[in-house]
Amino acid sequence: MSPQTLGIIIGGLAPAIIYGFSNVFAKASNDAGIGVGIYLVIAGLSIAATGGVFALISPDGTLSMKSGMHAVGLGVTWGIATGMIAIALSKFHAPLSQLVPLYNMNTLVAVILAFWIFAEWNQVKVPQLLIGSLLIIVGGTLVARA
Repeated sequence: MSPQTLGIIIGGLAPAIIYGFSNVFAKASNDAGIGVGIYLVIAGLSIAATGGVFALISPDGTLSMKSGMHAVGLGVTWGIATGMIAIALSKFHAPLSQLVPLYNMNTLVAVILAFWIFAEWNQVKVPQLLIGSLLIIVGGTLVARA
């Protein structure tokens, strides 16, 4: 198996499955009546513990101010989005099966930003990516109207 294929499995397919399970835990936690702030604190502590395990099994401790600030940006944006999802689940009783396809249209935002910031159009097949993006938009529209 090529390193690129292995990277797609480890960084794409496996996280997709794991994120699917995490969404089920999110719905179950919010259905059980957890407060949004406490939910985010517990999730954050769990992420920190998971980070500790990754640090032990992959002890590369490389860190710079710039890389650390980008990690903070990830945490803040993830926390805000996750908190908003929790509010939709707990306060508005939005169905998870409808929310997940909609908020996973974040793929389109990430693709556009990766093209712009990292010039990744040189590394991918743009026509296929555009067709896939169109399918995501169509799917999100169908789900929102379900």
